[in-house]
Amino acid sequence: MTQEFEGRVAIVTGAGAGLGRSHALGLAAGGARVVLLDLTRPDAVADEITAAGGAALAIAADVADLPSVEAAVASAMAQWGRIDILVNNAGILRDKTFAKLTPDNFAKVIDVHLTGSYNCTTAVWDIMRTQNYGRIVLTSSASGIFGNFGQSNYAAAKAAMIGLMHVLHLEGLRHGIRVNTLAPTAATGMTEGLIAPEDLALLDPSTVTPGLLYLVHEDAPSRMILGAGAGVFAVTHIQETEGSWLPPEARTPAGIAAAMDRIDDRSDMAAHDTALDQTYKFIRLARAAEQSDKAE
Repeated sequence: MTQEFEGRVAIVTGAGAGLGRSHALGLAAGGARVVLLDLTRPDAVADEITAAGGAALAIAADVADLPSVEAAVASAMAQWGRIDILVNNAGILRDKTFAKLTPDNFAKVIDVHLTGSYNCTTAVWDIMRTQNYGRIVLTSSASGIFGNFGQSNYAAAKAAMIGLMHVLHLEGLRHGIRVNTLAPTAATGMTEGLIAPEDLALLDPSTVTPGLLYLVHEDAPSRMILGAGAGVFAVTHIQETEGSWLPPEARTPAGIAAAMDRIDDRSDMAAHDTALDQTYKFIRLARAAEQSDKAE
C-alpha cells in the first residue's frame, strides 16, 4: 500500500464514528500517525488503527472548549512533535424549523461546528506556521451552500466554514498552509431519518474519505470546496456577475429591476481572490462610466 502520509501527524475531530472514523482510518492506512478527538475517548477506532499496524492516540476532548483542545494538541506534540494535518469534522444536529428554534439550540450548533473549528485551528496554527507546512480541512455541507428546510442553525454554521476557509487560505499560503472545505453527504448518525433507507447503502462514509485525503495530501489544492458522497465528487465555485453601473437617477428599486437583465448577466462571471477585488471592480466600472460621460 502507498504510504503517501508517511511521517505526517494528523488530528481528526469527531473521530469516534461516522465520517471521522472513516477519515482517521484512511489517513492511518496512508501512513499517518493519527490523533483521534471525540467527546469520549475513541479507543475502538484507535484499536482498529493499531491492530492494522498503524499509530493512533485517542483523546477525549470537547472541540467547543478551547482549553480542552489545547490540552489535546499539547499531548499530540508531546507524543509526536509535530502536527501536519487537521480535519475539522466534529458536528451535531439540532434540527428545528426557524419558528421553533431556541437560542440554546442555535448556539450549541454554532459552538460545535464553527467555534469548534476555530478552537482546533487556532490551537495548531502557530505550529503549522513554524513548520512552514500544514493541511487544514473545514467541513461544510450542501445545507450551508444551498440551504435545507429545518436546518437554519446547521446551515449558518456550515456556510461560515466557507468564509473562514477563504481567509485562512490567504493568511496561511505563505507559510505552506493549504486550507480547503469538504462538503460531504454520507449515511451517519447525523443523517439518519433524513434519507430513504434504500439510498443509505450508497452513502457509506468510505465513499467520502478519498476526497478528504485529496484535500490534505502534500500536493493538495487550497481554497477548494469539494463535495463528496456515494463515490461522486464535485467542486462548488463562488462567482459574481460583471455587474452594471447605474446613473444616479436609476439607483432606485425600479431602476435596479429594469436593469436586472444586465446586472444578472452571467456570461462573464468571475471569482474574486479577495473581498477588495470586488471593491476595485466596482470602482473600475464607475470610473469607466464617468469617463464615458465626459467623452460624450
